[in-house]
Amino acid sequence: MYAMRKRIIYLFCLNVIFINLSFGQNTLRIMSYNVENLFDTEKSSRKNDGDFTPDGKLHWTPGRYYNKLNNLAKVITSAGEWNNPAIIGLCEVENERCMTDLTKHSLLKAQDYRYVITHCADRRGINVALMYQRDKFKYLGHQSYKIKFPEEPHKVTRDILHVSGLIQTGDTLDVFVCHFPSRRGGEQESEPDRIRAASVLKSKTDSLMNVRKNFNIVIMGDFNDEPDNNSLSRALQAMPVEKNIEPGALYNLFYKYVKQNNVGTYKYGRQWNVLDQMIVSGNLFNRSKSFHVLPETATIFQRDFMMEKDSSNGGKKPFKTYTGMKHTGGYSDHLPVFVDFSIISQPEN
Repeated sequence: MYAMRKRIIYLFCLNVIFINLSFGQNTLRIMSYNVENLFDTEKSSRKNDGDFTPDGKLHWTPGRYYNKLNNLAKVITSAGEWNNPAIIGLCEVENERCMTDLTKHSLLKAQDYRYVITHCADRRGINVALMYQRDKFKYLGHQSYKIKFPEEPHKVTRDILHVSGLIQTGDTLDVFVCHFPSRRGGEQESEPDRIRAASVLKSKTDSLMNVRKNFNIVIMGDFNDEPDNNSLSRALQAMPVEKNIEPGALYNLFYKYVKQNNVGTYKYGRQWNVLDQMIVSGNLFNRSKSFHVLPETATIFQRDFMMEKDSSNGGKKPFKTYTGMKHTGGYSDHLPVFVDFSIISQPEN
């Protein structure tokens, strides 16, 4: 009886392996990371980036710059575990040169990443970008959406980046990368700016759902708000994951972290906040589809090397590149997040 049971289990395992190999079942990891002031070392005449030059206040030298690039590459590679994330949204990147150096001249050069970056009017000179591996995400096109403030026409913020591509199943995936207006001047005082950004994003995702017969939407970035704040819960209408999922609704996979103590992606004083998140369209919860989200994999990624002791507030905090004006050689003041998606591709003839 024991031998027969053992043989049945063995045959079952072989069958599972055969099915997975035949239909190409694997996962696609999508990551979002605010990389904190990734500037090159050259002064731009149109941007306020003078501090990030060798002669600037921060003494931003080529050596420090390339150390930063390799630090970010180390985080990305660590987050990939067995395979690097296939798609990565980045916040706080200055320009094309930074993206070229990160993808071609850092420890990531063997991963064959391509990228798309915005060219927005942010006074600090920072943009959002998307990195992707071409064998897992075939680029189709992209758009940048500006956030306008009718009552303050001179106010500027980061654009929303929208990139469309084909994944291995042949499905179209629409990815939005966001960096909403900051909380500078106070959380409540600045909230209308983030609500405005969320309203623009909502109009774009609604339009996409009306245009595409089979839409697959992933939204990610640094929202400078938590999942239950008005910009995301009301203006964008991104809901917590529930039992009854509506295909045409949006769901925030990081709601589950809001009420947890000492958990977040950004630490301000003693308070941790979940500012970096990923949101998906409800149809991606359908596990009968060849491409669907694995919601239980929504992760705030943290490793010991990314953290440092918080002597002022207790515990630990993200290991930053600068503490005040002092170069400490860290990674970022934010922790990245990632989510896995299941892909089942049909076998080739």
